[in-house]
Amino acid sequence: METRKYTILLLLFAMCFATTVTQAQEKAPQATWIWYPGDYEIWLSNKMQARRTERGAFLPPLWRYYSPYALVTFRKEFTLPAEDEIAIYTEGQFKLQIDGKQQHGTSQKITIPAGKHSIVVKVYNQERVPAVFIEGDYLVTDESWKVTFEDKEWIDESGKASDQSGTNWEAVGTWDFNSPEDLPSEFRLATTPHYAKTVKPAGDGELVDFGKETFGYIKFHGLKGEGNVNIYYGESEEEALDSAYCETLDYLQFDGSQEEDYTVSNSKAFRYIQVQHAPGISYDSISMLYEYLPVEYRGEWNSSDELLNEIWDVSAYTMHLNTREFFLDGIKRDRWIWSGDAYQSYLMNYYLFFDNASVRRTLLALRGKEPVSSHMNTIMDYSFYWFVGIYDYYLYSGDEDFIKNFYPRMVSMMEFCLGRRNENGMMEGLPGDWIFIDWADGLSKQGEVSFEQMLLARSLEAMAVSAEIAGDQEGHEKYQKLADEMKEKLFKVFWSEDREAIMHQRVDGKVLDNVTRYANMFGIFFDYFSDDQKEAVKHSVLLNDDVQKITTPYMRFYELEALCAMGEQAFVLDEIRDYWGGMLDLGATSFWEKYDPSESGAEHLSMYGRPYGKSLCHAWGASPIYLFGKYYLGVKPLSAGYGTYEIRPELGGLEWMEGKVPTPKGNVSVYCSTKEIKVSSDEGQGVLKFKSKSKPKTDEGEIKALGNDEYELVLLAGKEYVVKYKAVK
Repeated sequence: METRKYTILLLLFAMCFATTVTQAQEKAPQATWIWYPGDYEIWLSNKMQARRTERGAFLPPLWRYYSPYALVTFRKEFTLPAEDEIAIYTEGQFKLQIDGKQQHGTSQKITIPAGKHSIVVKVYNQERVPAVFIEGDYLVTDESWKVTFEDKEWIDESGKASDQSGTNWEAVGTWDFNSPEDLPSEFRLATTPHYAKTVKPAGDGELVDFGKETFGYIKFHGLKGEGNVNIYYGESEEEALDSAYCETLDYLQFDGSQEEDYTVSNSKAFRYIQVQHAPGISYDSISMLYEYLPVEYRGEWNSSDELLNEIWDVSAYTMHLNTREFFLDGIKRDRWIWSGDAYQSYLMNYYLFFDNASVRRTLLALRGKEPVSSHMNTIMDYSFYWFVGIYDYYLYSGDEDFIKNFYPRMVSMMEFCLGRRNENGMMEGLPGDWIFIDWADGLSKQGEVSFEQMLLARSLEAMAVSAEIAGDQEGHEKYQKLADEMKEKLFKVFWSEDREAIMHQRVDGKVLDNVTRYANMFGIFFDYFSDDQKEAVKHSVLLNDDVQKITTPYMRFYELEALCAMGEQAFVLDEIRDYWGGMLDLGATSFWEKYDPSESGAEHLSMYGRPYGKSLCHAWGASPIYLFGKYYLGVKPLSAGYGTYEIRPELGGLEWMEGKVPTPKGNVSVYCSTKEIKVSSDEGQGVLKFKSKSKPKTDEGEIKALGNDEYELVLLAGKEYVVKYKAVK
C-alpha cells in the first residue's frame, strides 16, 4: 500500500512538473524587430555604399539602387493560454487589427484575451524600413510572423476586414535587434580607441602613423581655436604626404565652439594621416576610433613555417577589415559590395568567422528587388558568382530556409540571364554588360568567352539544387537539363585536343587560337574534366609559363585552388611564400588588390591611372585563409551543414601544422605532422583520408586500406582520434 501511495505521489508530481514545463514552453521566445525580407539589407547597403568619397566628392555606385517598400503588412495567427498585454513599437506609422477589427487610437499597449486570435499590423515609413517590435508574455514578433508588401485587403458590407485571400505572404526578415530601443535604423558598427605609433613633423603640420592599415574615425584631443584643419589620408606614407593626389581627405572648419575631444564624422581607411591646420587652431594629440563588426575569429592556423603563419594572420586581419555591415571589396577606395569579391569572402568566412548572417545580408543586398534589369554590379560573371555563392552557403551552413524563402528571386535573376543568351544558347556581352573576368593587360572579352559559359553551367547546377530544396521539381528538372546542355556545348566548342586545354573564346563562329588560365582552372575544381584532362590542363596551362600569368590575388585564389585540387600543395606553398610574402617584404600590413613582383617603388601604389588608386587592403587578398583550411588542414563539408565531412590533411612539405575549421555547431580540429595525425569534431560524421608509407595505427576506430598507400578512418562527433603513420612525401 505504501509503495502504491508513493507511486501515486510521484505521478502527481510528474504531472505538475509537466504542466509547469508546458506553461514555460508557452511563454514567448525572444522578441525581435521584423521587416519585409531583404528590405533592411537593401536600405543599409544603400547607406553604406553612398559613403564613398573621392577627395571629398560624393561618389555613388555605378549600378541601380533599390528602395524598401514604404508600406508593409505583418500578420500572425496565434493562441494565448492566458490574457496577454502586448507592447507595440514601430519604425513608422502603424495600423493595428485584432481578429479582423481595427483598433482605434494610438496606444502602444493593448490587452488580448486568452484564446485563438489573428493580428495584422500595417507599418508605413517612407524614409526608413517599416519595421515592428511586439513584446508580451506570450505574443512577440519573431521569425514565425509573415509579411507582405501588397495585402489586397478589402472590407465587406458589415465593416469586417477580409481574410486577405490571394495575398502572397512571406517569411519576415530579422537581425539581432532584440529590444524596443535597439532601432534597426540606428545601427552602427562597434568602435574602440586606437592610438598613434609615431608622430613626426610634415611641413607646417604633422604625419601620424597608426602602425598598420586600419579603418575608423580620427579624433582630436584638446582641440581649441578657430580656423581650418585639413586631413589627408593614406594607406601609404607617400599617399598621406601627397595632399594633391591622395584618394581621401577631410576639410574641417571650426568656429571655436567645438568640443575639445572632437571626432571627425566620416570613417576612412588609412594607416597614415597628414594634418595641416590654421595658426588659430591647436590640439594636444590625435587618436582614432577603430570601427569594426564584432565577429569571432573561430578558424585557426599554425605551422612549422613562421612566414606562412604571418601570412595567415595578415590574411585574417585583411578579411576582418573588409567584413563590415556587408562583405566589402576594399576599405579605402570603393567600399562597395561587388559580387565577385563577395563570393571569395563567403568562402574565406567559412574558414575564419563562419558568420552566416554576413553572408545572407550580402547576398540579399546584391540581389535587390524586382524587376531585374541588369547583371549584378552590371557584370555578367558577377551574376553567376551570386548563384554559386547561394549553393555554397547551403553546403556549409545547411540553411534550407534561406533558399526556400528567396528561391523566387533566384528564378527571376536566372531568367534574366538566360534571356541574354545569343542564338547559339551562349552568353555573349550585350550593350550594358560588363565582362570582367580579371584585371589583366590585353585580356580579350569579345564574343563567346568560355569562362562565362562555365560559370553559367555551374549557376544552372546551383539552380537545380535550389529548386529541389524549394520543392520545385519541374524547375529542378529544367535547370539540370540546361546545365547538362551547357556543359556539353562548352566542351564541344572550346576543348582542344591539340592544346590540351579549353580555348578562351569564339568570335563570329571561329574559335580563336588563344589559351588563358580562367576556364581551365575553374574546370578543375568544378570537377568538369576527366582525370586525364585534369592532368593535361595542369601541365599545358597551370604550370606553363607561356600562358599569360595572373597578377591579381583575385584570380590567384582560383589558380592556387586548382593546383591544390591537383595535389600540388608543396608548389602552392612556395607560390604563397613568394607572392603574399612579397607583399610583406614591401611592408604590407594587409593584402592588396593587385601585386606584380616586376613593379617597384611607386608602381606598387598606382592603379586606374591614379598614383594611389590601388587598394592596399582588399578582401580578395585574404585567400590563404581558405586555401589553408580546405587544402592543407583538408576540411570540407560533403553534405549540407557538415552533416558529413572530409578531412584530408596535406603538409605540402611542412614539418607540422594544426588548426581549427568552424562548423555550424562547433569546430573540426586537426593536427598533422609527418608521423602523427590528431583529429576531432563537435558534430557530423566525418572521414579522415591520408597516405602512409607504412601500415598506420589508431587508438580509436578502424583504419581501412584503400590501396596505393591510401587509407581512411570514419570519425564520430565528440571523439579525438590519434593516428600514427609515416607521411608520403
